Amino acid sequence: MSGSVDFESIEHDGIVQRSDNNSVTIKILSVSACAGCHAEGSCSLSGMEEKNVVVPGIFNLSPGDHVTVVMKKSAGYAAVMLGYVFPLILLILVLIILASSGVSELEAGLGAISVLIPYYFILWVFRKRISKKFTFTIKA
Repeated sequence: MSGSVDFESIEHDGIVQRSDNNSVTIKILSVSACAGCHAEGSCSLSGMEEKNVVVPGIFNLSPGDHVTVVMKKSAGYAAVMLGYVFPLILLILVLIILASSGVSELEAGLGAISVLIPYYFILWVFRKRISKKFTFTIKA
């Protein structure tokens, strides 16, 4: 991952897997921050993961072509907010409310964790609508 010159986008290098009339599927290699560390082989935290990104549109690309996939940085921040920050705030808020209402610590903890089930279910229900905000483009 690298930032663009104007710092308004996130870029990933990838390889075209499939191209049709509606979209292009690109394989990107997501590298953790510690992948370049000298202790990578002995550390269980490091790693790389392959991800497939579908870019809608008509492109003159064929499988095996190297491309750069671009996403707005604001979309990346929105994804972090939806996936991590909002659920954390919700979890802590429910935990504080339940703990202050006099229920046991076990019930407060289980209640706080269980509130994440409907949260992530709602995200899943609206996944198509949400995914429209997280669009990738191919850099020329």
